[in-house]
Amino acid sequence: MIGFLGASYLWVKAAHVTFIIFWIAGLFIVPRYYVHHHETTPGSAEDRAWTERADRARTVILLPALVLSWLLGLALALHIGAFTQGWFHAKLLLVILLSAYHGWVVSFGKKLAAGERPMQGRSLRMINEVPALFTILIVVMVIVRPF
Repeated sequence: MIGFLGASYLWVKAAHVTFIIFWIAGLFIVPRYYVHHHETTPGSAEDRAWTERADRARTVILLPALVLSWLLGLALALHIGAFTQGWFHAKLLLVILLSAYHGWVVSFGKKLAAGERPMQGRSLRMINEVPALFTILIVVMVIVRPF
């Protein structure tokens, strides 16, 4: 299959999978940080330390991984003509929803940094499972291609 990526297709695919792994890892770790951060006293040294850890993870891992995953994924989709295939439409919807979750993670971190605790710890722990569910569904769409 030689599209506009030519011989670099497999390298682009490998990079895409790598950055997806980084993105999902970040979406697992940052909400886990929030669970610990949530239990601190707003304004304390521990509160500031958790804010700094989460900020670093968001800027060093999450944002670059999100951007590169999208760019490489779109290049791959164009290369193989995926925009006409049903499995890809489902995958794209799931990735858009996962990106929205990413946005929620970022906004929630800003609330924690401001001293707000808008969610119970138990709910925060449960919402930490969202990336796992989306990852399973996305992998099924790409590998099984059920439609």
